[in-house]
Amino acid sequence: MSAGAPGGVTDAEPFEAFVRAHQDLVFATAMRLLGRQADAEDVSQDVFLKAFERFDAIGRSPSAAGWLRTVTRNACLNHLSRHRARWRLFSELPGTEELEDVDTYVPTLAGEAPSAFADVEDQQAQLDEALLRLPDAYRVPLVLYHFENASYQEIADMLGVSLGKVKTDIHRGRDALRKYLTDERPR
Repeated sequence: MSAGAPGGVTDAEPFEAFVRAHQDLVFATAMRLLGRQADAEDVSQDVFLKAFERFDAIGRSPSAAGWLRTVTRNACLNHLSRHRARWRLFSELPGTEELEDVDTYVPTLAGEAPSAFADVEDQQAQLDEALLRLPDAYRVPLVLYHFENASYQEIADMLGVSLGKVKTDIHRGRDALRKYLTDERPR
């Protein structure tokens, strides 16, 4: 890395600009999946270290945001798997195989039209806050499904759980979100 030419650009400046351009995407993805700021910060830092190592290949690529999102998602899942003790509390539930297909169940999470919120930013802030209140076992599959567009089968494969458990956790997570959003809304 050069020390910088007089009045010139250092080698670090393009990467710093890259980080500034993508830091919100990486942190928001990590925060939604992990639910803890310190963990999200750690994962974000790891993701940008990987990006720095591959910066020549991805720095100006139009697919950089997609690459960062995938790396962030995988880093979060790895982080959660290292803390497997949290997941032991949410072991397989018997009888979930008969659960109706919830692909057709996509109501507004709060049970009301989006116009019930003051504005879109308020709605997003309420949703993010409610997501953080969910246990990992509900939040992670919900985020993967609704924010990362992963299928139920992809989520089951990523988390190493049954398809029935994924459907159950997403269904229960939606119910919990609806409760949080309804209870928190000013009357």
